[in-house]
Amino acid sequence: MTQLGKKGVLLVNLGTPDAPSRGAVYRYLKQFLLDRRVIDYPWLARNLLVRGIIAPFRSGASAKLYKKLWTPEGSPLKVYGERLAIGVQDHLGSDFEVELAMRYQSPSIESAINKLLDRQVAEIIVFPLFPQYASATTGSVHEEVMRILAKKENIPNVKMVNSYFDYQPMIDIFVANAKKYDLDSYDHILFSYHGLPQRQLRKADNCNHCLKTDGCCETLSLKNQFCYSAQCHATSYAIAKQLGLSKEQYTICFQSRLGPEAWAQPYTSKIIEERAEHGDKRLLVFCPAFVSDCLETTIEITDEYLEEFQEAGGEHLDLVESLNDHPAWMTAVSDLVRAQ
Repeated sequence: MTQLGKKGVLLVNLGTPDAPSRGAVYRYLKQFLLDRRVIDYPWLARNLLVRGIIAPFRSGASAKLYKKLWTPEGSPLKVYGERLAIGVQDHLGSDFEVELAMRYQSPSIESAINKLLDRQVAEIIVFPLFPQYASATTGSVHEEVMRILAKKENIPNVKMVNSYFDYQPMIDIFVANAKKYDLDSYDHILFSYHGLPQRQLRKADNCNHCLKTDGCCETLSLKNQFCYSAQCHATSYAIAKQLGLSKEQYTICFQSRLGPEAWAQPYTSKIIEERAEHGDKRLLVFCPAFVSDCLETTIEITDEYLEEFQEAGGEHLDLVESLNDHPAWMTAVSDLVRAQ
C-alpha cells in the first residue's frame, strides 16, 4: 500500500509543572488528579477531593520539593524528554517526525498531535514513556490521544505501544547503570515502583485473579498479562537475573502512596524500615517504572527515604540512575518505534 506521508512519533511522559511555583504546581496537580483514571472516584467526589483538599494543601509543599529538583534548564523530566526526542529523531531520520508531549501540562498531547498533522504524517505511533502498563498512565495517554483524534475529520493510521517491561535493550541499560556501583558493598537491593491503589489493580483484572492468592503478581501469565504489578515483577526479575542476584538479595516494593486505602504492597517505606531493623546499613535502589529521574526518584528516594533509613539505623542509600538521555536508550526507543 502506498504511503505518501512520513511516520509521526508521539513520545508521551506523565508531565511536570511549568515552574517550581505554588501556582504552577497547583495547576499541574489539579489536571493530573482530576483524571478519572488517576483518581477513579465518581466525578463529584473526585472534584471535591482534588479541588478542595489535595491541590490546595499539597501545592505549597510540593513546590518546595520541585525547587530542590529544578535545574537551570528546567524540570529534569522535561529536559530528558526533550533530549530523548532529539536523539530518536536523529536515529529515525527524515522519514519520521518526532514530538514530545506530556499527559498533563505542557507540551500537551493535543499540541503535539496538531504539529504532526500539520506536517501531513500518514500515521502516528504513540509511545508512552512508561515501561509497565497501568490504566492511570499508559491507559490515560491512549484515551487522550483517541479523544483528540476523534474530533478530527481526517484521522491517520494510529499505532499504540502498550508496554515494554522486559525489553532487553532497556534492561541492559539499567544493568549497566547498576554496574557503576560495587554491588557487593550493599546489604540489600530494592526495586521500587510507583504505587497504585489495590482497587485499581482489581478493576483491571478480567480473570478474577488479582489479589486472590499470595504472590499472584510474582509470575506473569495469561490471566495477569496486563497487571501493572506483575509487569513490575517481570522487569525486576529480568534485571536481577542479568546481575546474578538471588531472591534473598533484593525486594520488590512500591512507593508514593497517597491516602489511607490499601495500595500495591509491600510499601517501600516499610521495607526500608524493616531492612534497617534487620541491621542493613547500605541499600541500593532501582526505580524501573521511571524512564527519567524526577521528583519520585531524585527527591523521594535520595532525600526522603534516605532520611527515613538513617532514622531507623541505616547509614547509606544510593539510587541507580534512570534511562534519562542515555544514548543506548535513544537507540532502544528508535528500534521499538521501527518495530511497530
